[in-house]
Amino acid sequence: MTVHLPILEAFVKLGNYLTDFCENSYEDPSDTHSKFEMVITQAQHQNGWFTRENILFALKQWGDLLTEEHLTAWLSEYTLKNEETPKTIGIVMAGNIPMVGFHDFLCVLCSGNKVLAKLSSNDKVLLPFLAKYLIRHEPLLAERIEFTEGKLEGFDAVIATGSNNTSRYFEYYFGKKPNIIRKNRNSVAVLTGDETQEELQALGEDIFRYYGLGCRNVSKIYVPSDYDFEPFFTAIFKFSDIINQHKYANNYDYNKAVYLMSDFQIRDNGFLILKEDEGFASPIAALFYSYYESEEALRKYLAENELQIQCVVSKRKNTDDVPFGETQKPNLNDYADGVDTLEFLLEL
Repeated sequence: MTVHLPILEAFVKLGNYLTDFCENSYEDPSDTHSKFEMVITQAQHQNGWFTRENILFALKQWGDLLTEEHLTAWLSEYTLKNEETPKTIGIVMAGNIPMVGFHDFLCVLCSGNKVLAKLSSNDKVLLPFLAKYLIRHEPLLAERIEFTEGKLEGFDAVIATGSNNTSRYFEYYFGKKPNIIRKNRNSVAVLTGDETQEELQALGEDIFRYYGLGCRNVSKIYVPSDYDFEPFFTAIFKFSDIINQHKYANNYDYNKAVYLMSDFQIRDNGFLILKEDEGFASPIAALFYSYYESEEALRKYLAENELQIQCVVSKRKNTDDVPFGETQKPNLNDYADGVDTLEFLLEL
């Protein structure tokens, strides 16, 4: 592995800062902390889904990952080079959860290339603040990081994340350049009925973190034909306060009304609607479920639909399944859609 060491060191310093901020944000009166507090408040005002709790959760995950140990272990799997003439990589970032584009940002800079980022209007202030922090610790990055509010131009390759609808636009506009274009994906959980209350509570974290807006959030569960939902509802009751968030509550009320008026059979505990549905993408405040007779047949079905699935969650060990409660804690080598972003960049 070869990488410009000061860039790596800058990310390690950022990781240390994020950890310190999340653990001591009320105690440290430093100027940087005060400014970051204002940025977080601004992010909350710009996007009602970005609560302070969820922003700090996202920052804490990156603080845990941006260590010298994790970064060097991740990068050691690649042959990196210090580009004398770095390529410009356009990144069209989503804004569904805080800092969702940070991994692409990290990959581009670690590959020795230049970031040209178009931020989502739903997440416009967090990443620029952290970019300034990086530049302060490694001035070389001032030439490698650019944010634009206009049309993306002058790029050599592009990474674009959006919906199935926007992907058609992305493919038309960016199709002539090397690209990674991401569409809608959802995550599912496979339950057997033998889960403990602790495991089902952890599943609640996979469902409710970020209000279910992330592609790694579980939006669909598969249960045996004789499944008893009572233990599930009991376990997730610890998340009942989510209904006090007005945007979530509005979605809950709206979706419940639509389902009832349409005579759909639903299960409801006052803050989450369960609906039997073959789809993968449930609306906010709802969770789809389907019964299965054979786990072998179910696994075959999930494999056939892998392009619609980001994560499969279960208690199965020694598989690619994600353990309960871990979907929003991906590792550095857990690439969106299973496409190795860093390898793509290094092969340009």
